[in-house]
Amino acid sequence: MQKIGSEAARRQLPELLERAHRGEPSIIMKRGKPYALLASPDQCRIPSTQAGLLGLRGSGSGLWGETPAKTVAALREEWD
Repeated sequence: MQKIGSEAARRQLPELLERAHRGEPSIIMKRGKPYALLASPDQCRIPSTQAGLLGLRGSGSGLWGETPAKTVAALREEWD
């Protein structure tokens, strides 16, 4: 993966875009530190915002025990 300074990247942007399109990503450095990544969309995993809360479905499976109603009832009894 090519590393390039931010000022050089500004001057060579058309070439860097072509490289990214061909599957050759570039890291843009600023003051010696990685600052940005220029890559094709095929190489990036873009999170989907459509999943919403449904993406969490099943993630708490087993959290409340085998019978959630009994677990909640037991917790309520603790407060009485």
